[in-house]
Amino acid sequence: MKSLRIVLSLLLFCAPLAATTVFSEQYAGSNVVKVYVTQYESQADLKVYKVQYASQASNNDGRWFFTQYASQAKKKIHFVQYASQADLKIFFVNYSSQAGWRNSAKQHLLY
Repeated sequence: MKSLRIVLSLLLFCAPLAATTVFSEQYAGSNVVKVYVTQYESQADLKVYKVQYASQASNNDGRWFFTQYASQAKKKIHFVQYASQADLKIFFVNYSSQAGWRNSAKQHLLY
């Protein structure tokens, strides 16, 4: 029973660390995911909802929190000008319930 409490405590403590917090880099680098924002939802791999607080960001299901500093982010992204340059195509949605993957083959990019 005590070991179960310890495991649950660790899971609760580590859960916020798995949130999708992102930092928008000015330049593309080797450890940066190149992202293109599509004009239409049907063109996107991922539908993204921007949350106001890091605690609202979820574990790789499209709810993103943009950090102020690179060291605070789980992933670094760079917005590209053309779809052909992108690793991941996203579409920003208006509601949290709309967020999610359309192409689950690209999920590995944000883990």
